[in-house]
Amino acid sequence: MIDKKVIEELVKIKGSTLFHREGQELEFKEQFNLAGLADYFRDFAAFSNNRGGYLVFGIKDAPRTRTGLSAASVEQFEKIDPEKITGYLLEIFSADIRWEQALFDIGGVSIGVFKIYEADVKPVIAKKDEGKDQIIKNGEIYYRYGGRTQKIQAAELENIINKRVEQNNSQWLDLMSKIGRAGPQNAAILDTEQALIQKGASQVLVLDEGLANKLKFVKEGKFVEKDGAATLKLVGDVVPIDRVEVVKHVKEHLTKSYPLSAMELVQEVKKLHPEVKQNEIWAVIADNDIKNNTDYSAYNFRNKKQEDDYRKTGIVPSVTPSIYNEKAAAFIVKVLQGNK
Repeated sequence: MIDKKVIEELVKIKGSTLFHREGQELEFKEQFNLAGLADYFRDFAAFSNNRGGYLVFGIKDAPRTRTGLSAASVEQFEKIDPEKITGYLLEIFSADIRWEQALFDIGGVSIGVFKIYEADVKPVIAKKDEGKDQIIKNGEIYYRYGGRTQKIQAAELENIINKRVEQNNSQWLDLMSKIGRAGPQNAAILDTEQALIQKGASQVLVLDEGLANKLKFVKEGKFVEKDGAATLKLVGDVVPIDRVEVVKHVKEHLTKSYPLSAMELVQEVKKLHPEVKQNEIWAVIADNDIKNNTDYSAYNFRNKKQEDDYRKTGIVPSVTPSIYNEKAAAFIVKVLQGNK
């Protein structure tokens, strides 16, 4: 929630002009207009890639004075639908941008405010062109420098990448430390995308997909009863479901990830490279060991025993079919074109 006292400080008057200047965490605008959303979104991304900040409306430039929003601007500001704005941001940018809005009466005038939070995952990258004159361009990263928003420079981008690598390494070390304390026999993996909890080689618990999609994680020390994220509470006994249903569920998710049979893969490759012969496709698969590369392929074991035997011996039963995804087809075409 935006603190009114913080905003009163940001728009404080000294003499006849504002005391504070625009900076890394502060941008002033005179009026709000829904037609200018792309311009505001650019600032959203820039603040997110730095330390977060405030976009404040109702401040006139040169001289910097607190004039307030017009009645028309107030009306448009109040029409904002947070769900739609969040949807637009997700369409335009690569990562979630967290923000809030508020309208305050300060000194007898209306002041509109967007508060933008520092992104959890950086960099936030534009995924498409947006706005008049393409003010947001596909592939660009925006950053807040002093009192301006611009494309990120090499030093800041390198710093973001290094911090992301450090964060990732730290998370892995923390995870390994926790597994070490608990023992691998007591560790389990929760996969909310596949709605599975896997423990060991054979123990599998399937969650309802609707529940898995709604499940969120609560940071330690951040849980509050009213405003916290949705959590899962188990009441009473946990009733096991039939193992056949579990295996069926796992196989359904496997075929979602790898929807193409071998012959369907051939057809996909021929769509992209019509003159190719089938034996050339098999040769590329063998030469590049595609069957053992989970980026492109997976073994569709006919039963649990086959899979268990494979995990123990590393030998794939001769009757085991492979299934593939669209990336496999694109990779094979790339190899064939390179060979030509």
